[in-house]
Amino acid sequence: MLSQRFTDAIDYARRAHATQFRKGSDVPYLAHLLAVAGLVLENGGDEDTAIAALLHDVAEDQGGHAALEQIRQHFGEEVARVVEECSDTLESPKPAWQERKENYLALLPRVSPAARLISQADKLHNARSIIADLRERGEAVWSKFTGGKSGTLWYYRALLDAYALSGETALLAELRRAVDQMRELAGDAEAADR
Repeated sequence: MLSQRFTDAIDYARRAHATQFRKGSDVPYLAHLLAVAGLVLENGGDEDTAIAALLHDVAEDQGGHAALEQIRQHFGEEVARVVEECSDTLESPKPAWQERKENYLALLPRVSPAARLISQADKLHNARSIIADLRERGEAVWSKFTGGKSGTLWYYRALLDAYALSGETALLAELRRAVDQMRELAGDAEAADR
């Protein structure tokens, strides 16, 4: 099922994110991209969707419209379109965090199923990382997020609401469990009431 294009996309993502690490860690950013692509493949994604998963942060974090055009040239129109749908901005400098997240949430119900699958896989991997960090570092974890504790918890609750508009999937159910666990560990009063 996976061709040389997928291998090329791994190398492209590795080069594009060569100097990036996961927030507050020494884990290469590529680890996140591989995890997201793995979740996409495990949940029915095809090769184009898995390639877009590997590249989903390139345009947003590594060059905006110019990077998106390179993706289009190397991997085709479909991959570029899905990468663009997964990006919360292509502007530099980026708009304020709250504005970007609200705009992204408003677009989620209208994105393609491929972009929604990647977005859910991305957020699931991020939520799992937050859970691990909460267990290891406690409340200090929130300092590495622009939205802090309250903003991050708000965003994940809002994501679940936005995804639910398109119907329940196994991946969304897994994300919901992870977000509930994250909120519980964070002492979110609403999570404790469930």
